[in-house]
Amino acid sequence: MNLLLDTCTFLWITKGDNRLSTNAHKAFISPDNKVYLSSISAWEISVKFSIGKLKLPYPPEQFIPRERQRHFITRLSLSEEDTFQLTKLPDIHKDPFDRVLISQAIENALTILTPDEFIHQYPVKTLW
Repeated sequence: MNLLLDTCTFLWITKGDNRLSTNAHKAFISPDNKVYLSSISAWEISVKFSIGKLKLPYPPEQFIPRERQRHFITRLSLSEEDTFQLTKLPDIHKDPFDRVLISQAIENALTILTPDEFIHQYPVKTLW
């Protein structure tokens, strides 16, 4: 399975946070799954860090690549085709970062690893 990490899921994995569900943890560590982190999550982390809403041990430009490498997570860039999915999404969730993650997951046939109940309401594969 190809997994796309929600931003909070990525952060919880890096911290060893117990909010990560058992199913999510099993999927994440399974050698059968390929795990991705979107450039949109990097953007969200950078924004929240810069306005003081997110504390990190070091700046995002160091933290994100180090943690991706440490946890064998592949970077996923945003493509033009990914953005075209946005116009097809129902108006359930107002968070622009999550809406783009949903669009990427649909376009790239990815399962989003997320606890977000709003995301679960979209026509996208999710796991938690």
